[in-house]
Amino acid sequence: MIHFEKFTLSNGLQVIVHEDPTSHIAVMNLMYDVGARDEHPLKTGFAHLFEHLMFGGSCHIPVYDTPLQQVGGDNNAYTTTDLTNYYCSLPAVNLETAFWLESDRMLGLAFNEKSLEVQRKVVVEEFKEHYLNQPYGDAWHHLTDLAYTTHPYKWPTIGQSVSHIENATMDEVKAFFYKFYRPNHAILVVAGKVTSTQVAALCKKWFEPIPAGPAYHRALPQEPEQVFPRRKVVQGDVPFPILYKAYHMPGKGMPGYYAAEVVCHLLSEGKSALLHANLVEKQALYTKIDGYTTESFDPGLLVLSGSLPQNIPFELAENALIKVLKTIQHTTPVALEKVKNQMEAQLIFGQVSLIHRAQELAIATLQGDTNLVNKKIEYIRQVDLDAIQASAEMILQEQNCSTLHYQTIS
Repeated sequence: MIHFEKFTLSNGLQVIVHEDPTSHIAVMNLMYDVGARDEHPLKTGFAHLFEHLMFGGSCHIPVYDTPLQQVGGDNNAYTTTDLTNYYCSLPAVNLETAFWLESDRMLGLAFNEKSLEVQRKVVVEEFKEHYLNQPYGDAWHHLTDLAYTTHPYKWPTIGQSVSHIENATMDEVKAFFYKFYRPNHAILVVAGKVTSTQVAALCKKWFEPIPAGPAYHRALPQEPEQVFPRRKVVQGDVPFPILYKAYHMPGKGMPGYYAAEVVCHLLSEGKSALLHANLVEKQALYTKIDGYTTESFDPGLLVLSGSLPQNIPFELAENALIKVLKTIQHTTPVALEKVKNQMEAQLIFGQVSLIHRAQELAIATLQGDTNLVNKKIEYIRQVDLDAIQASAEMILQEQNCSTLHYQTIS
């Protein structure tokens, strides 16, 4: 059980406090309700660009990292399709330094051309290194563009095209910041050796004077139901062929979401899972096969990817995979209980980390119910064999699937 207290400032900033007197550190996690899905189709990659720009200096602080490191702190950030998250940890006695730094970034960035140019180059190089010049780096671009026809999930977090970042102007950057990086679009979690009274006083001093921004009413185009299978073949200078299959599934917290998560674990979690046991160990049609879900807020994807030996035809490997997927309908009570135990253990182990607890509190709050952090195990436990069968019948159908054959160059 993760205990917490919650309050909201007059400017709309939601604040969550998780007291842990056994810790000697404090964690500040600031999550903004903006991700790649909120970008303009011709200006993608902006949310990820801001992950970098936020470290390029703010109104009164030229360098974020230096003062934090001087008090023994550390920090990081990440961007997804749905959110942007910044977090730092530091000795609890120096907590106010984190409030000073994060509130100044929220108040406003330095917005100078030098900082923009430096961070633009960093992001462009990251795009080239990890997505254009790395084996299989463009696979996710191909797969999301195949799976989504309408929803903004059709482009990756890094952006649809490197040109969108190369051509970003200062005016566009400022407009994006003042639209999304406002207190009423953010969730602040403070965890560790802190008290609610202490955090409330620091919030009033550092964050409450920051004015709220205009309301943002998200109205994204929703993806229509996929009724025909989609397929694509690409070739690249890669060491071995990979088969990708992406199935549409419910979004995070939607009805059927937890059943889909359990289905994914039944298929791919560990060497005794259905796919590895049958396709790698028994039939030797794959050298490796994995599965995961995108865990997105809007309807997302359950993705299976398998590496093939050079002498195995794609058609043979794919047909064998489809055949194994059908066997999930015969899941036994023992197999289901084993997977649910694994998932419960993973959730409990994850709570050991104070940073992880803080981030999970923020994500749950963004979903609309902070106490979701304490309900996940219960929801997983409620998944029974009937739910597994219904989920598999709904998701694991070829008409609901986008298939990518990533071939080696002959």
